[in-house]
Amino acid sequence: MTTRQHLALVVLLTASFTLAVDFSILNVALPTIGADVGFSLDNLQWIATAFALCAAGLTLLFGRVADVAGRRKLFLIGMALLGGASLAGGMATEPALLLTARIGQGVATAMVVPAALSLLLSSFPEGPLRDRALGLNGSLMAAGFTTGAILGGLLTDLLSWRWAFFINVPVAVAVLLVAPVVLSESKPNIKRRLDIPGAITVTLGLLALIFGLTRAAEHSWADSLTLGALAAAVVLFAIFAAVESRAQHPLVPLGVLKRSSVAWGNIAGVLAFVTETSLVFLLTLYLQQVLGYTPLGAGLSFAVLGLGTVLGGVLGPKVIAKVGNKKAIVYGFVVQAAATGVLVLLSAEPASIGLLLVATFVGGVANLVVIVGFMVTATSGLPDTEQGMATGLATMSQQIGITMGIPVMSAVFTAQLLAVGASDATAVLSGVTVAITVNAVLCLAAALAVALFLNGKASPAAG
Repeated sequence: MTTRQHLALVVLLTASFTLAVDFSILNVALPTIGADVGFSLDNLQWIATAFALCAAGLTLLFGRVADVAGRRKLFLIGMALLGGASLAGGMATEPALLLTARIGQGVATAMVVPAALSLLLSSFPEGPLRDRALGLNGSLMAAGFTTGAILGGLLTDLLSWRWAFFINVPVAVAVLLVAPVVLSESKPNIKRRLDIPGAITVTLGLLALIFGLTRAAEHSWADSLTLGALAAAVVLFAIFAAVESRAQHPLVPLGVLKRSSVAWGNIAGVLAFVTETSLVFLLTLYLQQVLGYTPLGAGLSFAVLGLGTVLGGVLGPKVIAKVGNKKAIVYGFVVQAAATGVLVLLSAEPASIGLLLVATFVGGVANLVVIVGFMVTATSGLPDTEQGMATGLATMSQQIGITMGIPVMSAVFTAQLLAVGASDATAVLSGVTVAITVNAVLCLAAALAVALFLNGKASPAAG
């Protein structure tokens, strides 16, 4: 890499990592925040939900806006919004201001992450350097979710939950000072209009989907509002498909979705994030309610998983160079399934923490090999005019996976608690074990689907 490429990579990875941390940094601190700011227990989840709805629901739209308006410009606007929203959140003394700040952080995430990924792709040509950059990006995005849980606990215990917001401000300022110097503007030479009808329908569809999934975890899959939101999502996506088939400049050219690499690459990405982030949720329940760990202790237990994800991000490009994208994804899912499956042996004995640490480390490495394979597969071999759209899809897959995993596994866990008719430590262990089994089966199903349906060359570049 050149010096400029190194600096650009540091700026882009710093931004992506910071935004990934924001997905989970407040989770441990929610009860404290509610007491300080005045949230009722019933409405506490909206601190997390407001962020997730905007981050996942708007990302595809802003991926295309980056193509039209300029990727560096949108990146800088998003980082400025992140800094302002984080400052407001840290100073909030009432629920309305805190929720507004979280919405601002979510919108900033939807702006910055696809723009940063597009800038990263334009800074590195297809090949080993780009694979390495994508590997680092994937590892930091995944590690950010785990780091957020650890950092949130540390900041809340040692300082105040407000520092979970304030910590973003100096990062945003530093990025805004350096980015204009090391990042070149990037947008296609061909002028394209933004597909407004497509943008509205797909954004509303994604918002309905994420709301429905979040509502299902908080209430139930049979809840009328849950079913209504999910039905609305299906209808809106159908309308979106009809709009795109007729649009002169579609937000997502349907022909691109017929590409095996784009379609199955993104499906693999969604499942990679669904399985790993939901596993963190399940093991948090296990550590706190079965082994009796504090929130901070549970968060620190995931440091080993974080190390595994970083190592996986480094190894991912090497694995791709040896076996190609497709096999990297398949092998990664198989190893992740094995590491997850072993966790069904967890018990109420304190010594089980050893098994948990080893299994999560191995699973973290394997998961990141999958994520790097997905990113390379879903964003390679496309013309410059479609890079923003492709990175928007890939980013949306990441964020939908992060958002969707916990509601799905929470529903499995809750169903098992209802089946055994109890909620003590033994019942929690039973629920966690059943959900972990489902998680491992999902990994195996993903490996089989990719092996059967993802077309690609064995070459590292093509996948």
